[in-house]
Amino acid sequence: MLVWSSSGRAWAWSILLLCFGLFYALPLATIALASVAGEWNGVLPSKMTLVHYAHALSGESAEQLRASVITGAIASLIALISGTWAALALRTMARVPRGVLDMLFFVPSAVPSVSVGLGLLVAFSRPPVLLNGTTLIVVIAHLVLISAFTYGNVSAGLARLPPDVERVAESLGATPAYRLRRVTLPLLAPYLTAAFSLSFAMSMGELGATVMVYPPGWVTMPVGIFALTDRGATFDGAALTIVLAATTLLVLLGLSRTPREAAGR
Repeated sequence: MLVWSSSGRAWAWSILLLCFGLFYALPLATIALASVAGEWNGVLPSKMTLVHYAHALSGESAEQLRASVITGAIASLIALISGTWAALALRTMARVPRGVLDMLFFVPSAVPSVSVGLGLLVAFSRPPVLLNGTTLIVVIAHLVLISAFTYGNVSAGLARLPPDVERVAESLGATPAYRLRRVTLPLLAPYLTAAFSLSFAMSMGELGATVMVYPPGWVTMPVGIFALTDRGATFDGAALTIVLAATTLLVLLGLSRTPREAAGR
């Protein structure tokens, strides 16, 4: 640690725990309490109920969860494939063009998501490419926003690979396709999983661009939460928030087992 004395470490841990409690644990606990509240007129809620979760897991809310999961999975998979392909292709390029293309990949992450949504809405609201009012434009919006992070994770993984491993495989007669399939990609498995997990988590919580382009039949859960809280249905919105967080966490926990199983094989 950067703090050497025992008293200094104690103060550092105290400040860390205080910040964690105030800015993370307390808001999350408040949302959890609101999700089971029938009324909240005092310091703590009263008339605890699970009816908000019943609403969150049925009807329109269930469809919103399904739309979020499908959108996140498709956008993250496309981002993983394209980001991996780009990272593999750019690592053999000269330093200057590679740096320029690196910067271009990260431009979407520097632009506000609302601007991305507005740009897509304006660009694809008329022929010859008319995507306004379709599910595809939602997937494209998520893909634009998460692709930079996928590319960055895979590029970081490639930079950490031992260079001699691929050279040894090449000296033993392995073709480029065989090296990619049996050497490079297995070594990249933890980074690929991390890239997909980060992309999926970001997609599940994306609101700014989605609220600009979503069609009536494809409402994601963040948009549904925003609509509920905007109408004053705060308790139902809190229940949807907990369901969204729990679903994302379950998917990420499942994905976290992938690198271990791959390493075991």
